[in-house]
Amino acid sequence: MLNILSILVGIVALVVGLVGLVPLLGWLNWLALPMAVVGTALGVLSGQKTGRNLNILVILFGGVRLFLGGGIL
Repeated sequence: MLNILSILVGIVALVVGLVGLVPLLGWLNWLALPMAVVGTALGVLSGQKTGRNLNILVILFGGVRLFLGGGIL
């Protein structure tokens, strides 16, 4: 059950992160990162690795996007 919840949180965070790719909407990644951290915590508590891995991917994606945009753009 926690794995399914982790996957759902990861998908929502991924969608928010993809919208954050649009120029001048990079600040949305600041919303995607905490959601992905919560999803990662749920994935760690579950017995499977799928949700955890998805959320780690979202964290890396959002972190790189924030790094390239200077943290704001």
